[in-house]
Amino acid sequence: MKRITVQWHAPRTSEALRRLLVQWRTFVLLSVCTFVAFVAAGLAGMAFHSSSAADWPAMNGAAASLPNGVLGEMAGMELPSFKSSESRTGFDGRRAASFLIRFITGINPHQPRSLLASEMPGLETSRAVLLRQGSVGEHVTGPEDHPPLPAPDGDEHDDAQKPETSDPPGKQADGTDPDEAAGGGAAPNGGQAAPEQPASPEKPAAPTAAKRKVALIYHSHNRESWLPELGEGAKNAESDEINITLVGKRLAQRLEEAGIGAIHADVDYVTAIEDYRWELSYKYSKETVLEALAEHDSLTYLFDIHRDSQPRGYTTATIDGKDYAQVYFIIGKGNPDWRKNEAFAADIHRLLEERYPGISRGIWGKDSSSGNGEYNQSLSPNSLLIEIGGIENTLEECYRTADALAEVIAELYRNAVETNAGAE
Repeated sequence: MKRITVQWHAPRTSEALRRLLVQWRTFVLLSVCTFVAFVAAGLAGMAFHSSSAADWPAMNGAAASLPNGVLGEMAGMELPSFKSSESRTGFDGRRAASFLIRFITGINPHQPRSLLASEMPGLETSRAVLLRQGSVGEHVTGPEDHPPLPAPDGDEHDDAQKPETSDPPGKQADGTDPDEAAGGGAAPNGGQAAPEQPASPEKPAAPTAAKRKVALIYHSHNRESWLPELGEGAKNAESDEINITLVGKRLAQRLEEAGIGAIHADVDYVTAIEDYRWELSYKYSKETVLEALAEHDSLTYLFDIHRDSQPRGYTTATIDGKDYAQVYFIIGKGNPDWRKNEAFAADIHRLLEERYPGISRGIWGKDSSSGNGEYNQSLSPNSLLIEIGGIENTLEECYRTADALAEVIAELYRNAVETNAGAE
């Protein structure tokens, strides 16, 4: 007897349909992810461009590490008609390696501290973007800004930071009032005793102070000082007597000698402000600026003079056999009109580099992620923050730089006056 076996096969169409649905689900999922990625990238780009701080942090001066003409030569490879104006230079392996490391990781190989800065709160307090490079040699290193070390309890002013002097407070060694030579400055800084300034026999005697005040020199961090000036016992480069206000006073004095009216505000905010807080320094100094503007409607230039925290190797230039404290120009990109301030800084930077090659370490931009981000620069398109020298420079080196700054600022002002007169 023959047995008959019947087998039933499910339609193959259901399996094909299942596979098709799986494929479509994968396709839809990938499409949605791609769409979301593009939308997110577009929104990020819009926010990035609308922000005044639209510089990629990893590119903080990285391109400046490349040898001159490299970018132009790269463009010339793709555009035969393009010719770089920079002369061809030999390939520098160290600078190229520095560029690649900085481009990929954001770490500056010349600053090992940058390896930990992004991971340790409070360590990265002064991230800056290079806007215009100075002739600074092989390394492109940005400015650094550190808050002062807290004073020991019950010892608000370190005795090691005070120079030994028998002169009465507020008087120079010759018995004259140091504020009389600064061109009508603000109230004395609690009786600062100014050390003897370097002799300048080639300078003429100071003329009568100009009645029309054009420049305001002030100091948001007025106690910034220099270790060589404070002696071996100094615990940090801060002093209530020998500090950056002396450099500001020198700058005002030299401007007055050039016939440019200048006001020097040397307010000691630590003692003038009740419950003083270092992080509010620019709020305090803003009141100083507003008061000066209200009193002198002729004020055109506003200069907030600081001292940087970099060591001597990054803040010193030797020009004609003399050491000068180098300058950093800081632009607050939290100011909506920061490009106007940058253009003003560029004029001073250009003249300085023409007359004193190497004295400027360039123009640097900072946003609110690395500090104040505005630096009172929205008060005037001619408002600048200038850092002169570092913690290991000397007062004499800073004086030389103040003289150079006064020289070019006076020339810029005179040129502006002549241009306006000619336009009329």
